Amino acid sequence: MMGINTSKENLCINKLVCNKKEIIFVEKDMIVPDTKPDILNTICTSGVVCLYKTELQDDKLKIDGGINTYIMYLAENSEDKIRGINTNLDFTENINLPNCKEGMDLKVNTNLKSIECQVLNGRKIGIKATLEIFVEVYSNENIDLVNNIEEDDSIQILKEELKVNELVGVGNTKIYAKETVPVQNVDNIAEILKVNSNICDKDIKISYNKILSKAEARIKIMYLTEDNRINSVNAKIPIVGFIDIPNVSDGNTCNTNYEIKNIIIKPNQPEEHSINVEIEVLVTCMVYHEKTITLIQDLYSPYEEITFNLKQYNAIINSREFKDKKQIREKVKIDGIEGKQLIDVDIFSNVSNEGRLNNPNKFDGELECNFTFTDNNMNIEQKRTKIPFDYVIDNLEPNSNLKFNFQIDNPNFIVRDGGEIDCDMDMNIECNSSGTSSLNIIENIEKNENTSDQDYSVVVYIVKRGDTLWNIAKKFRTTVDFIVRTNGIEDENKINVGQKLYIPRFSKIGA
Repeated sequence: MMGINTSKENLCINKLVCNKKEIIFVEKDMIVPDTKPDILNTICTSGVVCLYKTELQDDKLKIDGGINTYIMYLAENSEDKIRGINTNLDFTENINLPNCKEGMDLKVNTNLKSIECQVLNGRKIGIKATLEIFVEVYSNENIDLVNNIEEDDSIQILKEELKVNELVGVGNTKIYAKETVPVQNVDNIAEILKVNSNICDKDIKISYNKILSKAEARIKIMYLTEDNRINSVNAKIPIVGFIDIPNVSDGNTCNTNYEIKNIIIKPNQPEEHSINVEIEVLVTCMVYHEKTITLIQDLYSPYEEITFNLKQYNAIINSREFKDKKQIREKVKIDGIEGKQLIDVDIFSNVSNEGRLNNPNKFDGELECNFTFTDNNMNIEQKRTKIPFDYVIDNLEPNSNLKFNFQIDNPNFIVRDGGEIDCDMDMNIECNSSGTSSLNIIENIEKNENTSDQDYSVVVYIVKRGDTLWNIAKKFRTTVDFIVRTNGIEDENKINVGQKLYIPRFSKIGA
């Protein structure tokens, strides 16, 4: 056996080793502080998930985090009917991740699926949260692709050109942002009742060896005033930072992930009429550029026996990010709200790809709206309704992996007589789309020159289902070009089952 001279090109792939969703439950019993009145019943519970530390170890992921929890409750035997408690649900979780190793690239996202409280007695409550954790682990690998055989024209080569997303680099940065959020001058804040937080309006700008990451933390805070009124305020906090990644350039694709590491929300002194908000966010960016590669899928020689090894690698293809906006204009009917004031609306979005069976570009979803009303006696009541929507993605590649993020902007709700509510809002849609391609990489090509001669002069072959001219030529140690010329075939990519082909013994002179 002897080696064959080849030319090669390098490719850095970012292989998805693990993609997992884990559901965990976080539970805690809490004693009501002595400064708070007894609890008659809870009204609503909200929370913001913080991931203090994520540590990838061999075959597992360790997560230390907490849920910053806000409980609005109805007080017993108190003039102030509505009160609030803030607590933290710390948790530690180990998630099994087979084949994952320390040092691989990690992306973690969380979704607080539900959080609820149960009154155990007037001074004690039980809190239970259901948390979805989405984990992706990537392995970087540099591979050398054989793209041509040098100085041997007799070797037949089957090539294919592919576009893949080559990894340029991975980087991250921690961003610490602080904001003083003003409230109305007549509002002396007594307690924080509820908090919702989202990272939205994500954008990146590429400069020399750096990526500027820009986003907003949108935080909605409901609070109780000292004169027993309920009000709310919205804050938009810029999340801006640089990520150093060598060799990035315009035209690269950036896949960016945001994790809230910590958040602090605390009212300032009553006379300041403001709330202090501090947030720490970890931003991770994976940068790709689209590269066209030439792959040798198969090879053989009519004269010598050719041997090689074949390895398979998975590479990311068709990676892209896009944004869109959809207007939601709906009227909903809710019974039992006449004479009551709407003080808050929570909106949760869900989307499914069940519609892809009929239309692969269409997705069905719904907005779950949780309305909170109060009357003149500060009695709180909540009502739920769902608003369906659909969304169509143009030019979606088949079998794409999709990640949606829906954010509601400019919500406006007008309560009409008879319990009808006009719902007017914009839905900002962020989507990451990518595919995976299996690359067959040929390695260690060698040939044996002591191959016996063919023992036929002409073969008549009947084409079978699944045959290609390449496979037939390789089987009979001839060439595709020789079969095409011998049989007068106009298009070498079109042969029919049952077609009769004459395959003479190939010789270098005859070819």
